[in-house]
Amino acid sequence: MLKKTKKAKIIEENKSHKTDTGSADVQIGLLTEEIKKLTSHLRTHPKDNHSRRGLLGMVSKRKKLLNWLKNTNESKYYRLIKKLELKK
Repeated sequence: MLKKTKKAKIIEENKSHKTDTGSADVQIGLLTEEIKKLTSHLRTHPKDNHSRRGLLGMVSKRKKLLNWLKNTNESKYYRLIKKLELKK
């Protein structure tokens, strides 16, 4: 789980309007941060298969959101990929 301050910062960086908290950009940003955190956890605890399964679910959800964003707004997709430093 992300702390409230970290989550608020990510939402602030990725929102598209004043009250935006659930757009694809925000969700992808939050998932990316969770994935980074869980990846570092799994490096120290390689046998934690329950967390690994959660990580795979998050990666899958982020991929679906990224594909949707690419199909609907390609310029926003490439801007977000560059901002979050994701491979695509």
